[in-house]
Amino acid sequence: MVFAYPLMSAIQLICGLVGRVTGRGIAGNMRLHFPAWLSFVCIGAMVVANIVNVGADIAAVAAAARLVVGGPHLLYAVLFAVGSLLLQVFLPYTKYVKILKWLTLALFAYVATVFVIKVPWGEAVKHTLIPSISLNAPFFMLLAAIFGTTISPYLFFWQSSQEAEEIKVVKDDKALIRAPEQAPAQVRRIEWDTYIGMAFSNIVAYFIILTTAATLHSKGQTDIQSASQAAEALRPIASKFAFLLFSLGIIGTGLLALPVLAGSAAYAVGEAFKWRTGLEAKPYRARKFYGILTAVMLAGLGLNFVPIDPIKALVWAAVINGIVAPPIMVVLMLMANKPEVMKEFVISKHLKWMGWLATAVMLVVALAAIAGLFFSA
Repeated sequence: MVFAYPLMSAIQLICGLVGRVTGRGIAGNMRLHFPAWLSFVCIGAMVVANIVNVGADIAAVAAAARLVVGGPHLLYAVLFAVGSLLLQVFLPYTKYVKILKWLTLALFAYVATVFVIKVPWGEAVKHTLIPSISLNAPFFMLLAAIFGTTISPYLFFWQSSQEAEEIKVVKDDKALIRAPEQAPAQVRRIEWDTYIGMAFSNIVAYFIILTTAATLHSKGQTDIQSASQAAEALRPIASKFAFLLFSLGIIGTGLLALPVLAGSAAYAVGEAFKWRTGLEAKPYRARKFYGILTAVMLAGLGLNFVPIDPIKALVWAAVINGIVAPPIMVVLMLMANKPEVMKEFVISKHLKWMGWLATAVMLVVALAAIAGLFFSA
């Protein structure tokens, strides 16, 4: 998480700048400045990855609900998927997110747990800064999963499209190529938003890793196969409420992620075909956009009707994201460096170096994961 932070921050910052500078998301800029086949390959790969991710998230949310309430997994999967879909279609995203974001505060229980359990801090700090590397397939698969869940294709499309969306809904905001005088304030806002948001994301992720290592791995539990096993990491601080805290965190983050996953796919496809897009738009004014969003949600729900392990599904969804990300990142970097796309706002040398470094790291990790899959098959 320490090494991922500057890489993910750089890429997300570039995505935000592309959207704010041009007034279009990544897919919209691909349509205008790159061959059509390249757009369809990148967007198609991202949509497939998002469907798998949606399926994994629905499965995890259903498993968390079953953990607390009991009952059939598929029933909860259908209820959460349909409920989330209705909220996405009929409730503006700005209102939706205000309700659900409070559930994610449950994730800070992992931070609190670290301070009431025995953690070998010397060893933990050492391996945080000097990671151990194993040249085998499982290591590279998990590495791809870690990078794939932090440097994810859907986040690229989402952040750029949200910046473009804000230009449409905020009265005085304009694309920076049309209103260069807005650049200092808007660029500063995007930088602060990205660096702080990514920092909180990585801090929470780091403490989840540390907590589970100190509670589960230290007791020999290295193959988590159910939500109840995963929830055990919180037992030292929450006791009998561990399952509830774990479930609130999973449900909150899962339901927040679903609109981002389905929405980023709908934004990408909509921009590629020049449709009206936006989660703030009324359904009757953006029928095709919401049609794609609905199709992605239902396809993800459909994956729950085949035997699926929610915990392993989340890992595999992250691995797929890690493999899909590099080609999209290459296109993004080329786009952000094109004067015909960004005009005078092409990215700085520092951001260029960090962006290409992140792309190179993701490419190496993805190739290693693919090689691991091939040789382990």
